Parts: sequence; C-alpha cells; structure tokens
Amino acid sequence: MRKVLKLSGKGSKSFGSSAQIFAGAFPENYEPPPGGFYYEVNDPSPVVQDDINLFDYNVQERVDAFVTAAVSQANITRTNHIMWTMGTDFKYQYAHSWFRQMDKLIHYVNMDGRVNALYSTPSIYTDAKHATNEHWPVKTEDFFPYADRANGYWTGYYTSRPALKRYVRMMSGYYLAARQLEFYNGRSNTGPNTDSLADSLAIAQHHDGVTGTEKQHVANDYAKRLSIGYTEAEKLVASSLACLVESASHTGCQRSTTKFQQCPLLNISYCPASEVDLSQGRNLIVVVYNSLGWARDDVIQFPVLDENVTVHDSEKREILSQIIPIADAFTGLRNSHVNAYLGRTPAETPKYWLAFTVSVPPFGFSTYSISSAKRAGARSSKSSVYTFRSEKSTVEVGQGNLMLTFSAKKDANYVNNRSSVKESVEQSFSFYSGYNGTGNDKDPQNSGAYIFRPNGTSPIKPKSQVPLTVMRGPVLDEVHQQVSEWIYQITRLYKGREHVEVEFIVGPIPVEDGIGKEVATQITTTMETNKTFYTDSNGRDFIKRIRDYRTDWDLEVNQPSAGNYYPRDVAIIFINLGIYFQDDKKEFSVLVDRALGGSSLVDGQIELMLHRRLLLDDSRGVAEALNETVCVLDQCKGLTIQGKYYFRIDPIGEGAKWRRSFGQEIYSPLLLAFSEEDGDKWMNTHVTTFSSFDSSYSLPDNVAVLTLQELDDGKVLLRLAHLYEMGEDKDLSVMTSVELKKLFPKKKIGKAAEMSLSANQERAEMEKKRLVWKTEGSSRKQAVLRGGPVDPAKLVVELAPMEIRTFVIDFDDKGHHVFAA
Repeated sequence: MRKVLKLSGKGSKSFGSSAQIFAGAFPENYEPPPGGFYYEVNDPSPVVQDDINLFDYNVQERVDAFVTAAVSQANITRTNHIMWTMGTDFKYQYAHSWFRQMDKLIHYVNMDGRVNALYSTPSIYTDAKHATNEHWPVKTEDFFPYADRANGYWTGYYTSRPALKRYVRMMSGYYLAARQLEFYNGRSNTGPNTDSLADSLAIAQHHDGVTGTEKQHVANDYAKRLSIGYTEAEKLVASSLACLVESASHTGCQRSTTKFQQCPLLNISYCPASEVDLSQGRNLIVVVYNSLGWARDDVIQFPVLDENVTVHDSEKREILSQIIPIADAFTGLRNSHVNAYLGRTPAETPKYWLAFTVSVPPFGFSTYSISSAKRAGARSSKSSVYTFRSEKSTVEVGQGNLMLTFSAKKDANYVNNRSSVKESVEQSFSFYSGYNGTGNDKDPQNSGAYIFRPNGTSPIKPKSQVPLTVMRGPVLDEVHQQVSEWIYQITRLYKGREHVEVEFIVGPIPVEDGIGKEVATQITTTMETNKTFYTDSNGRDFIKRIRDYRTDWDLEVNQPSAGNYYPRDVAIIFINLGIYFQDDKKEFSVLVDRALGGSSLVDGQIELMLHRRLLLDDSRGVAEALNETVCVLDQCKGLTIQGKYYFRIDPIGEGAKWRRSFGQEIYSPLLLAFSEEDGDKWMNTHVTTFSSFDSSYSLPDNVAVLTLQELDDGKVLLRLAHLYEMGEDKDLSVMTSVELKKLFPKKKIGKAAEMSLSANQERAEMEKKRLVWKTEGSSRKQAVLRGGPVDPAKLVVELAPMEIRTFVIDFDDKGHHVFAA
C-alpha cells in the first residue's frame, strides 16, 4: 500500500510558511475503507445484523473488519487520529440506510474498546491533529499530474468540453463587469440583477461541471442555466448603461429611454445590433465599457453590412478604422449556430468586420459613432487581401515593433525591433489517437473524459499545398490558413501591440475511421529550455515543472505525454494565465482564453490541447464517451470550437508584465453595447465618457479589482489583488497601495472592515483562530511582506506581492447610486 502522510503544504512562495495549510491524501480516495462499509440501498456490503436470533448475526465480524481497516489506515498516517470518508459519488440517495448502519458500527466498536469511533467533521479532525503537537513534513510542489494507475493519468479533463470551459470563462468576465454596473445603478431585488448568473456560475464550478467530466445532458443543463443567467444580467447591464449615459439630463433611472443591445455570439460574427442599414441617416452608437482598474487601449471588431462606414469618437473626431472580409470558415460556423440559436437561417449574412482602436478609462466607458461613409464624405480603410503561394519566398506582416516573416514552409521569423528579440517560430497541429483498450497492453484503459491515454500521434497537414491569405490594413494584419478540412487558423498582429494572437476553428473532428482524436497545437522555437517550463496555479503563482521529474518522489514515467500534461491552472478555477519557458536570453509566453491542458514535451516547444472527441468511456463514472455533437434541424455533427491563444517573446526577466497585465485583459474583455440614433445628436445629448474613479486616478499597474459587488444590505464587497509574485518583476513585484477614497469619489466611506478572503468573518477574528503548525526541519520563522492595517481616516490599502485583501465597505450615504459623469 502506498504511504500516505498528513502534511503542511506551502501555498505560495511569496508568502512562505505563513501560507501553509494542513493537507493530506487518503488511501481510499474519498470513499469508505475496504472491508464492506458501503450502505446505499443497492450496495452489496453486509449490514450490521445485531439480532442474535437470526442466522446472519455478524456484529463481531463487522467490528473486527472495522478495527482491521482502522489499524491499517493508522499505520500509514501520523498520530492516532484517522478520518473515514463515509460516502462517495451518488451516495446518500437514501440517507437512512447509511446512518442506521453507522449508528450500529459506532455503538458496537466502542463497546469493543480497541478503537474509538465517532461522528466528526473536517474541522474537528483537524483540531485533533493539531492538538497532538506533532511536527509535520512540508510539501512544496503540487499534486499534478494525478494518476490512479500506470496508464490512468487524469490529464484529459484539463481540456474536456472546451466549449463549456470557454462559456464559463466568458460569463465569469461578464459577471465581473455586470456587478460593477449593478453597483453604479443600485441593486434591485425585484428588477433585473446578477443573482441568476451568479448562481449558474457557482453551480458550474462543480468538480464534474466545468472540468467536462459530466454526462452530455448535464453539460447541456449547465449551459442552459448560464444562458438564463446571462439573459437576466444582460438586462441589468443595458439598464445601468442607459442610466449612466442619460444621467446628465436627470437624476434617477426610472425614465431611461435608451435601448442597448449586446452580442453574446460575437465570437462567431453574429451581432444583429451592428448589422444595421446606415444608409438612411441613422448612426450606430457603440458604448465600450472597461471593467479593469486602469485605462485601456484596445481594438474592437464587429460585423457590418456595408464596407463604406466611418467611425467617430466621443469628441466627434474621425478615427482610423479598417474593413476586413469575414472568412468563409466563420460564415459557415455563424449560420449553422444562428440556425440552432434562432431556429431559422439568418436573413442576411454580413461580409465584413469593422475594426478600430478604442481608448477607455478605468471602470468606465467611451462612446463611438459609426455612420455611412458615403453620407459623411469619408471611407473606411479596406484591408488589402492577397494570396501568398509557395513559389514566393516570404511575406512580412506587422506594423510597429513586432514583425512576423512567413516562409513558404509556414514557419515564421519573430522580430521585435524595440527589444531586439529574434526567434524562429513554427506552429503546427497534430492529434493523439485515443487508446481504445484493444492493444497488446494488458491494461485496457481507454482515453476518455477524465483520462488522457494516447495511442500514438499523427501530424495534421493539408492534403495539398494550401496558400496563405494575407490581409493588411492600418489597424491590424492577418494571415489566414486552411490547415485541414476541419482546422482553420488566423494569425493576427495589431498595430502598436507586441504579441501575436492566434485564432482557431477546430472541428468537427472526424471519427469515421472509428478512432477518437485529441487535437493539439505545437509552437516550436530554437530555445534551449532544459526540460523546464512554468504553468500557473489558479492564475496566481507560477509553478516550475521539469519534464519526467518530481522533486519529492522518484517518478516512473509510463505515459510520456499524459504524465507531463498540466492544467493552465487547476481546471475548476477561472482566473488562469498560461505557460512559459526560458533560456539564458529569452522567455516565451503563451496565454489562453479558457482552461486547457498543455506541456513542453520537447525542449523549445509548447503544446496546447485544444479539443477532444473520443468514442469510448474511460470507466471513471461518466459512463458515456466524450463525443460532443451539435444537432440542427435533425442533422447532427461533431462539435466545432472557436478560440484564441496569444504568445510573445521577451528578453529574460521581462515577460511577467505582459503575462500579468494582458492576462487581465483576456479575462475581462471590453463590454460592447449597441444602440441606434437618427442624425448626429447623441454626442450632444448623452454622457459619452465615464469613469467611476476620481478623474486623476487609476489603479497601479500591479493591482486588479477582483470583486466590486453591492450586497443586500447596501454595503459593498471589494477585493483587491496584487498581480505579481515576489521577485517576478524588478519594478512591479513591490509593495503598492490603493486609495479607497479615489475609488469612490462621489460617496463617503463610513467604515471599511477587512474580511477573510471569503468575506464570511472579519480578518482580525480569523487571525485569532488560525492554527500554527509545527514543521520538520528549520524552525526559523520566515519574514513575510504583508500590507499593514488600514488607517480609517486615510483609507489607503497596502498590498504586498500576491496578496489579496477583502473589505466590506459601509457608505454613510446609502442613497440612490447615480454616478453622474
């Protein structure tokens, strides 16, 4: 039996021993011990028969089995306290049968006297462990990747159901913005609010939810609940924005007349609000909301019907814009899903994207007006489009510091003229064949929703030479490639930005050959990385990984790919960043738009698993294959996904700033709300720019607001997070501060009570109850940098690297929340 220890783990290298938590692993997963102690009504375990007149009387046999199991577990853990987890998945459907048998076991075992049994809780158990005054070993690495047998690596679920993972991520970012707008407008328990979306997101965090290890009909239910929650929050966002844009003309929002629409299917180029005819003198108004605490310049794009449009900002200045043809791959994806979404084919399909750069203040919005260029006497810049064929040597894209030069072989030279970074980058696709339990191996373990067990890998290449389509313009450049019949890719560079955006469409994954497939992309450089790379933990600390090696045990590698796959953080947490590696001169970073699995299986290469479609169950409880299909008008085909990842190469030691700041932008995309107007009156009659912060203030570059939420009692929950680890960046891994008065300039703060992270108790009370654990080895207490107490007069919050501080703020003026610009 494997050795199991109770231990104290270091949760953060920035906080050292101050972040230690009591952790452990049980010998029987989270189930009862061996010996027959399962008591669901249909379980085969023997009941405790204590009627001596019956032939199946078995009290002593059951007591002996109990004591044997208890002693066996006690022999592999420290102290004389052990915990049994009496239950597992799908149990307690009839709780009476469980408690009746446990009552009997506790009674007769305690009469026997060899061990003492009692009903307990994790907190009682932990207190008992702590009271023994034991010295505990310290574990500094995490538990990933996990395997329950030689070929049973639980690394498939990092990517399983990538569409649901993306939906949860998208709704999480939307929820953060919606809660902010709910606060500005004032929370309503009767009108639209964010409660339904909060509930659906909370349910989706179930360990068999966003991980993708549920049955298909359950995944459908999660998505349906998210959609219902979004619909309610969408109304709240529209009404709050209407209140804000009209707040110059009156107080209160009861008489708001502005109607805003949003576009949840914008990723597949479907946005009825922007697909309007502007030829008859109407203007399209776009209000762009920024939920981040610093000012932001970014490119937005949405579909339009006419290529002849012009864009003006809130100062009525014409700004640079670009018309980009919508690729056929997106048109097909759009029309198919809109048909499913509406139950009918859309009346008209737009041919163009309109793209332009917006500038938005922190916790605020800016307004842009789109009109007919013919009427305005101006024109948008159309993208120049041409085909790059194999007989030509190279093609260069990019405007500004970053340039990519593509060769006929489809690899690229990456050159940043500002940082003098140069690197060869080759991007490719492959698929792992899902093991189907029919090989010569004695272990019939299949690849499935939980398990990643590949049976070989195959490159994915076009059947014939496919040319690149290059689109250039004043805002961005794109390189389009049809990788295969079911993979389409766009490589995109924005003017003034120094990262590469890669957008992909993958699916339907073909399975006509009877083989399930797990699709991955590889980004290969010439960097010498010595088997070492880094992945994030919960979107916070980055953890060092070494291929085929663990620091705290001797690793036997049975599955070279699956055994080295890691989550882009634990897949059930939704503020993740990505993966990077480095050599002695450069660091290469990849950020993702959803939780997924990946690794560096070859030096200088990063691999991301994008999609999975498998035909057999992996025997971990799902009891069906991970074979997602979409049915429209009785025609079913495999799921197609659309997504993005981003990469950048920096001089050594300079990549953290992009990973942290741009990672926040991925999680909190700009929120777009559309309206229409006759003529050009909007800019004169509405508030066109807004920020809830003091006009001279923005958050420091190393701080993010994780939560701004009005509570039922009118108080406000505020969470502030330092984004950098200790030593991660020479300028930003330092103590910083936030001025609460400037976050709420139009309200008077009466009290700011600091709370625990979960906000269920005041921090001072929590600190009194915190258990201090003795550990093996050095007893010298490590000095840890933490923010100091908050002065109730100055109301300045200090934040040390990686610190999150939570406050419940009580305002003296709990009146109507109208934030006039």
